[in-house]
Amino acid sequence: MAKTSTDIKSIGIIGAGQMGNGIAHVAAQSGFEVTMVDVNPASLEKALATIAKNMDRQVQKGGLTEADKKAAESRLHTSIKVADLEKCDLIIEAATENEEIKKKIFREVDAIAQKSCLIASNTSSISITRLAAVTSRPEKFIGLHFMNPVPMMALVEIIRGLATSQETYERVLEVAEKMGKTVATSEDVPGFIVNRLLLPMLNEACYALQEGVADVRSIDTAMKLGAGHPMGPLQLADFIGLDTCVAIMRVLHNELGDSKYRPSPLLVKFVDAGWLGKKSGRGFYDYSDPANPKPSR
Repeated sequence: MAKTSTDIKSIGIIGAGQMGNGIAHVAAQSGFEVTMVDVNPASLEKALATIAKNMDRQVQKGGLTEADKKAAESRLHTSIKVADLEKCDLIIEAATENEEIKKKIFREVDAIAQKSCLIASNTSSISITRLAAVTSRPEKFIGLHFMNPVPMMALVEIIRGLATSQETYERVLEVAEKMGKTVATSEDVPGFIVNRLLLPMLNEACYALQEGVADVRSIDTAMKLGAGHPMGPLQLADFIGLDTCVAIMRVLHNELGDSKYRPSPLLVKFVDAGWLGKKSGRGFYDYSDPANPKPSR
């Protein structure tokens, strides 16, 4: 008898960055046993501290009881070894947006995971079909793209590769719904839905700044008040990570071949300078005073 989604009890997560720890938070809170893996022990410690802080905030706001928080934390485990995911029912990769790094991870995961294990990538733009092809189980491979910050954002994109089976899709769909997410299903195309539409807008805001159309605050204020966006495009780019924005634009540019997807030279320059946005303390805004970020230029 084929496994159903109710058999998915344990989830492995590779990567303890902002996406990995967010997915781990939501999965543990939703009743799954979670093992979060990262090669850097300090990253795991930081991730656990972030999850605890975010859960405390939920408790303070009445969205989570203290008992539920403790139960969720008891389901959350960490490791520096991918081999410790060998008994997981679903493994989600949330590593850096680099195709070769992801492929290396998936080869390692495929070698240690039990035969019935499903494998998912949280990639925001890379071909699911290509990533699945490096494994021996492309029919059990799928894209599961969460939005940042994961505990707050309701959406998850599910992307089927060419070989992904209907059973895999249905099982992962139920996992996403058990996590309280609303699902949008995308074809396996560069950028999927959200980033295919969002990143060119953020990139165009960078071009507008580069060409002197307006300054940082004016661009963000115009889109917040003129288009009803909760966050301006440059502030949002900082929040996503400017290196991630460049990586996604390069995928769109390389895969679709249209010059309209070329990353803004100013955006690339910021990344070259190490100004990656909020996570590095500086991007289009300077976050040295977190309560009052000021434009960097």
